[in-house]
Amino acid sequence: MNADIVNLRQARKRRLRDEKAKKAEENRLAFGRTKSERNLTEILNRKQSRSLDQKRLDPDSGLANDGPDDQSD
Repeated sequence: MNADIVNLRQARKRRLRDEKAKKAEENRLAFGRTKSERNLTEILNRKQSRSLDQKRLDPDSGLANDGPDDQSD
């Protein structure tokens, strides 16, 4: 029955390095895009939004309903 001897200081440092590496990878995915990639995504999102808006059956259904149109003051 041989047990592996673990240096706790080294294990703690290794765990912290792994956590930092994971966080860095997440940041690269979230923020590591070029300006042209961000612009392309923005253009595609706007195009998709316009396309969905054009396909609405009731164009005013996305707007807030203020009540009947024939309000008397």
